[in-house]
Amino acid sequence: MKQSQSKVSLVEKIGYSLGDLAANLVFQTLITYLAFFYTDIYGLKNNDASIIMLSVGLVAAFLFNPIIGAIADRTKSRWGKFRPWILFTAIPLGVVALLAFSTPDFTYKGKVIYAAVTYTLLLLMYASNNLPYSALSGVLTGDMGERNSISSIRFVAVMFAQFFVQVFMLPIIEYAGKGDKAAGIEAVMTWLAIIGTAMLLITFFTTRERIVPTEAQKSTLKEDLSDLVKNKPWIIMLVTTILVFITLAMKGGSYVYYFNNYVDAAALTSFISPITSSLTAIGINFFGSDPISAGFGLFNAGGIIFMLVGIGFSKGLADKYGKRDVFSSALFVSTLFILFFIFYKPQSVVMMFVSQILHGFFYGITIPILWAMIADVADYSEWKTNRRATAIIFSAMMVGLKSGLSIGGALLTWILGQYGYINKETVAAGQEIIQPETVATGAKMLVSVYASIPFFLVVALLFFYEINKKKEVLIEKELSERRAKTN
Repeated sequence: MKQSQSKVSLVEKIGYSLGDLAANLVFQTLITYLAFFYTDIYGLKNNDASIIMLSVGLVAAFLFNPIIGAIADRTKSRWGKFRPWILFTAIPLGVVALLAFSTPDFTYKGKVIYAAVTYTLLLLMYASNNLPYSALSGVLTGDMGERNSISSIRFVAVMFAQFFVQVFMLPIIEYAGKGDKAAGIEAVMTWLAIIGTAMLLITFFTTRERIVPTEAQKSTLKEDLSDLVKNKPWIIMLVTTILVFITLAMKGGSYVYYFNNYVDAAALTSFISPITSSLTAIGINFFGSDPISAGFGLFNAGGIIFMLVGIGFSKGLADKYGKRDVFSSALFVSTLFILFFIFYKPQSVVMMFVSQILHGFFYGITIPILWAMIADVADYSEWKTNRRATAIIFSAMMVGLKSGLSIGGALLTWILGQYGYINKETVAAGQEIIQPETVATGAKMLVSVYASIPFFLVVALLFFYEINKKKEVLIEKELSERRAKTN
């Protein structure tokens, strides 16, 4: 394994992070609005939306990701293995993201087909771009301290994308569409596609692959797969990733239903009025168009701001105590604040916001660590086998991400259906939709009990993950010595 200098410049770290900012303009939109878009804007039935999200998502997870991972690991170009994928998928990803959130006037059957096709293409392009992008973090440097630093900066960028999508996007959709959410979301997605494409191109031009496998380390696909199934930390991280993204999809997609159907509008308006008045005074006036949308955005803002604070503590804690222990401890505490939502009445707006802020802080500590742990699994595999297969290890984690996202999103729409949720397609045009009281209960359960279960399972699972702080140091030391001998 050839390894050039381990230090990575700040410019390169920022350039790399812009790729995740771009990808998360798409990814956070999928988590936060895809179910809502299908049921309340495009007018799909709950069961049809669930089937599309689950079936397409699982095909993408178990077909697209392994294939792209295997091909990426065997890619040869003057730009390296992974950077060319970022270059050549930047524009297609933006175009398909726009198409997936467009609302052509088809028959209902045509809408279902259009949604399935565009979602399939979107997940294919997302995998083709984001899987090599994620694998790139494993070859920028072999220094685990630098890797923690890259992850921290990268996920600050992720939080900026999440902040925009979860705080501003719904009010801007209302504002841009003048009440027409379909027109509003198409306008917003057009600009996101343009901005995201530019950021991905910056990532390509500012990064460099430093860890390059030697000819002696080349392996067959069969050997790579054999290494994976024998890699216990990889199996644990795969299951961990699935469970984490089940919760993220379920919780993130549920909040819009929670605010529309459970939170008391009068109590929410009273609480946020001083904030929205202050924002209007400085020219940010789209928050005033709808108190529910404004409350939803400000609720997410509190969580995301404190996630950024948590990310700031992540590197120092991980360097001192090890990734595994910090990740599991912070995740456990953050999950308690999710579970607390089961106790809040519709008028308990202050406690909702406080819990969201505290959850955000502790969850923020875990965000960079997850992907740094996956990069460590690639090192662990090389340490054990003397062969490095970075992309296929990251592709397996992308299987977990897509599976979790698909299962969580499908569970969200299916559970709402079980609580009697009425969507746009089931009522006559122009008729007001009045949800049954059971929907409020369903939304409350989704953001609390149901969302907390996968996170608690992750905490239990990580007791069996063997790469603690002591082993991190050992792996880094021995790999560095091996690589030095091949230079």
